[in-house]
Amino acid sequence: MADSSNPGPVLIAGGGIGGMALALTLQQIGVPCVVFEAVAELRPLGVGINLQPNAVRELYDLGLNDELLDTIGIQAREWALVGRNGNDVYAEPRGLLAGYRWPQYSVHRGELQMLLYRTVLERLGAGAVRLGERVAGYRQDRHGVTALIETRDGCRSEVQGCLLVAADGLHSAVRAQMYPQQPPIQWGGAIMWRGTSPGLPIRSGASFVGVGSLQHRVVLYPISPPDPRSGLATINWIAEITVDNSQGWTQGDWNRRVALQDFSRHFEGWDYGWLDVPAMLRGAREIFEYPMIDRDPVPSWVDGSVALMGDAAHVMYPVGSNGASQAIVDARVLGASMLEHGMTPAALQAYDHKLCADISALVLRNRGSGPFGLLGLVDERCGGVFDDIDAVIPAAEREAFMARYKAAAGFAIETLNAAPPTIAPGSRVRRL
Repeated sequence: MADSSNPGPVLIAGGGIGGMALALTLQQIGVPCVVFEAVAELRPLGVGINLQPNAVRELYDLGLNDELLDTIGIQAREWALVGRNGNDVYAEPRGLLAGYRWPQYSVHRGELQMLLYRTVLERLGAGAVRLGERVAGYRQDRHGVTALIETRDGCRSEVQGCLLVAADGLHSAVRAQMYPQQPPIQWGGAIMWRGTSPGLPIRSGASFVGVGSLQHRVVLYPISPPDPRSGLATINWIAEITVDNSQGWTQGDWNRRVALQDFSRHFEGWDYGWLDVPAMLRGAREIFEYPMIDRDPVPSWVDGSVALMGDAAHVMYPVGSNGASQAIVDARVLGASMLEHGMTPAALQAYDHKLCADISALVLRNRGSGPFGLLGLVDERCGGVFDDIDAVIPAAEREAFMARYKAAAGFAIETLNAAPPTIAPGSRVRRL
């Protein structure tokens, strides 16, 4: 257990899922911290996300068990790809049914953030989260790091800490200072429309299903149990097409509310009996448009006493359901590194050494379609229309494809089940 005598708390830029998970991790190991969040009021924004078993394990180790997670989502049972003509390409059990020791969860992103936020306030106190304060940059010296704070009305201040961890997302000011020449946001041409609609759960009742082709598909999964009276659950859906991106993203906003008629023509006739896509789209009260974007990986997430995590470090295409999961894992690996090296730059270097190269490779793998690449193989071999998938892609080839992705994403079953806890129970950083 490492000694740590550096003055000041760990400063956390950003109060999203990653930032809150880090605050809870640091409280667990006895490290003082303060979270700076730009918005003046946190609200449960966003739509559905999936938490993979590797991240759920870490939440359980933080004391956020299934009793709590069941209030914001449901345990996933199946992951499936279905071709444009409605025939199965691939299906597998997920979570506990697949043999993991921990479930996979389909949850509302904003409700997860609020659960983490409430837990931070309960365990660390109200002063641990400073809303309406944005970390606009940093300065370092031999005493540690100074965060440059801006409020929404333009006031500026400075706060000193031993370390600064930037969990401030896609438009991270800290990353921009660390890499002032970084390339612009990368858009590969995919446009996503996202919403939630009431609907009857399909297949297993808790299935994540991707329907269509690599460049023209719909993904859907429930994020609530069925209502006891109506039998309807809240179905999270993403409708997606890929277009020519040579002119770049021209819509201005990175997410905006749109009308159904703006895109519904792309999915006319997608009614398979067991799934009526046009009806599902019509059931949404609000629909948002997003480009599918990421950033080119950087060689390191660390600059002295400053580190990046979550989307600030590795924003990635949402094709593998591991963006939020990886942010949670980042937080736990950072905590484990502080247990070994104290509240020092050496802890940040250890974290960087453990994760940066592998997760940067995952960013590029997701850019290449991630697990949805199976639909690309179907397109290449039969134009997307088939009766017998085994005649197109043998079962062994499909299984091997998915096994490679799971290994790269850090949730191969045997490896995860056999791994010791990232942070052993009762571990504390010893401070002089």
